[in-house]
Amino acid sequence: MTSIAARFQIIEDLRARHGLAWLLKLAAVSRSGYYKWRKSITAAKERRHKEHELESHLLAIHRVHPYFGYLRMTVALRREGLRVNHKKVYRLMKQLGICSVIRKKRRFFGKQASVVNPNRLERQFRADTPRTKLVTDITYIRAGEHFVYLSVIQDLYNNEIVAWHLSERNDLALVHETLDRLRQHVDLSGVILHSDQGFQYTSKPFNRKLNQLGMLGSHSRRGNCLDNACTRVFFLSFKDRENILE
Repeated sequence: MTSIAARFQIIEDLRARHGLAWLLKLAAVSRSGYYKWRKSITAAKERRHKEHELESHLLAIHRVHPYFGYLRMTVALRREGLRVNHKKVYRLMKQLGICSVIRKKRRFFGKQASVVNPNRLERQFRADTPRTKLVTDITYIRAGEHFVYLSVIQDLYNNEIVAWHLSERNDLALVHETLDRLRQHVDLSGVILHSDQGFQYTSKPFNRKLNQLGMLGSHSRRGNCLDNACTRVFFLSFKDRENILE
């Protein structure tokens, strides 16, 4: 026998072509029960959307601050205006496989400096011509019980994703491969490439490659996700479509 939830889903699928009253009678379910089910489905989608958004923030902060455990991560999220408790942060970090990197004691002073470029974009998210302003970022995608990482480069002229790459590892090779895919087809000299201050984007090898291609690196201010809002909007939209497919 078909479950109540399954009957409600069938009604939802057929509602555009058939009268609701007739479908309810055929399925032997109440109108109030159907609307209660719809409300619960909408609430569940909203919860998933908010959780995906929180997970994106977690990954972005982890790339910039790989030493943060769940308590410091909770503080960082609250500074970004997100109301969240440490238990939820702990659960999500565990699901995402995010662990704080233990700092190794060094016997020498100083460390290799990362490359932080000025914010050349300054939240000017429009471009008059193609291939003049590009933005890049990384997110995760659920693949069964595991995660893969998606790196994209987006053209602000028309918001097209002009290059992308999937990997099981969130490492330097991920962003290098994405850039290599783009440079095979386009002359990138003089093009701005904007990103957050994740370790991949501030690494010397990546910035050396930008210089070799004649590109202008640009970085968001530390801890300011709005400076790279376009890719965040794309990722949220992308994950909303994931929810629909689920």
